[in-house]
Amino acid sequence: MEKTRTIHRRKIFFCFLAAGLIFVLLIGRCAYLMIAKADDYTAMADDLHYRERAIKAARGMIYDRNGTIIATNKAVCTVSVIYNQVKDRETVIRVLSQELELPEDRVRKLVEKYSSREIIKTNVDQEVGERIRAYDLDGVKVDEDYRRTYPFGTMASKVLGFTGSDNQGIIGLEVIYEETLKGDNGWILSLTDAAGVEIENAAELRVEPEAGDNLYLTLDVNIQLYAQQMAQKVMEEKQANAVSIILMNPQNGEIYAMVNVPEFDLNDPYTLPTEAERTNEEYLNQLNAMWRNGCINDTYEPGSTFKILTAAAGLEEGVITPNSSFYCPGYKIVEDRRIRCHKTIGHGSETFVDGIMNSCNPVFMEVGLRLGPQKYYQYLADFGLMTRTGIDLPGEAGTIMHKPDKIGEVELATMSFGQSFQITPIQLVTTVSSILNGGNRVTPHLGMEVRSSDGERIERIKFSATEEIVSDSTSATMRELLHKVVSEGTGKNGQVAGFSVGGKTATSEKLPRRSGKYISSFIGFAPAEDPQVIGLITVDEPVGVYYGGTVAAPVIADIFEKILPYLGISQEST
Repeated sequence: MEKTRTIHRRKIFFCFLAAGLIFVLLIGRCAYLMIAKADDYTAMADDLHYRERAIKAARGMIYDRNGTIIATNKAVCTVSVIYNQVKDRETVIRVLSQELELPEDRVRKLVEKYSSREIIKTNVDQEVGERIRAYDLDGVKVDEDYRRTYPFGTMASKVLGFTGSDNQGIIGLEVIYEETLKGDNGWILSLTDAAGVEIENAAELRVEPEAGDNLYLTLDVNIQLYAQQMAQKVMEEKQANAVSIILMNPQNGEIYAMVNVPEFDLNDPYTLPTEAERTNEEYLNQLNAMWRNGCINDTYEPGSTFKILTAAAGLEEGVITPNSSFYCPGYKIVEDRRIRCHKTIGHGSETFVDGIMNSCNPVFMEVGLRLGPQKYYQYLADFGLMTRTGIDLPGEAGTIMHKPDKIGEVELATMSFGQSFQITPIQLVTTVSSILNGGNRVTPHLGMEVRSSDGERIERIKFSATEEIVSDSTSATMRELLHKVVSEGTGKNGQVAGFSVGGKTATSEKLPRRSGKYISSFIGFAPAEDPQVIGLITVDEPVGVYYGGTVAAPVIADIFEKILPYLGISQEST
């Protein structure tokens, strides 16, 4: 009996002991939470009673090289509702539907949706926003916002790019320089009760946004607009699919103009040129095609303009001189292939100077064969052709070239006059520039400098360059030879009165061969003895006469006639 009582007493003792320990632990935990963690939980409680709304930062503006604004902002409003704060839903629905010109059922769905904040409409004109604000509707917020606008509409659309509803860059320079342009958003913090209703007479905490920095480009609005006008003209006259033009300073890679017609309206970038029934996938594919920058995103067979690279490699290696002798019977037999010249009856005996002036395919096939596959490929690599140019635009395509071990004599022969591989227009302009400017491989670019909103320069944007692509003597010889092409050869339509111009024409047959579809092109530069501007035009599938010397060369000549004096380049003394 006594033993049983002892056991019961022990059980009671341990129960009290356990309860005491639990009580001590609870007291300790409460003390820890109330004292050690007081600040943390106070902050958490405060967070539960603050409602946060973003204030959009003004995006940095984009200027051309002369300070002309080409991308700016329009002040607009964002209208939203906070469910817990709306007192008269029917009035809110009616007013917002009326003022924002939205279907009432759509507004009702948003207003009656239980959420911390529901955006009804963005990009609302300030005048409309002010009218809504004047109603003083509980739960309706009208916050300042910005909409990107482009004063020149379609100008350089595929270069500049545009922004989305959140003001973030979508394509083009707006994407590449997003970090520079975007700025830092501000915030409005409103004090609310536990139900999320704003407390009357409680002050709002406002953190002001910081505008993005301004971007200055190498682009020149006047040159861009004129080049775009000329591209549009030749596209319509020749019923071509598209026309692209690049105008650049070959000495430093600064791009004055980059045209891709047809362009699109930057202020309305989601509207296709024609209304038609289409699936959502078809719509998206057509949008991407409309936004595509052919100068950097697309590759093509360059044809005879590529003979500039073959000539430079041959001169640099010493397998030819300007006076080297050749014979053209109208074709050349390479292995088992008979590869013809554009002049089927042949050019007969000619020097290399004659060969480049005549754009004679057999002459350039012979130069390529003298170099051999490995040496020729190595020169193309040294010229920079096997890497991207590094231009400050998104989506640059790379060269599509035979692998070195797959280049036989036939492939080498066709490569030497610009067939059986593909490059981008920007790659051709950049590589030819390095051959003409004394041998320096420059990086083509559009970004020039970054300035703060008050005009203070923050950064001069720098781009890499590689020296000694070719020797000074090869560069000088190429300038002289290409001047002769324009003054006496196939590029005569590229002449500009009072100025020395060099260049090379091309008429590239598109795949599949014998389809009757061509790309007409001309690359020209001036002054021939010291190039300050280089221009490339490509005309995709012109109807009727399609020769580069007839279709493309006159366009560059017309552009040069206008822009050379504008750039301060003096006429030759006569």
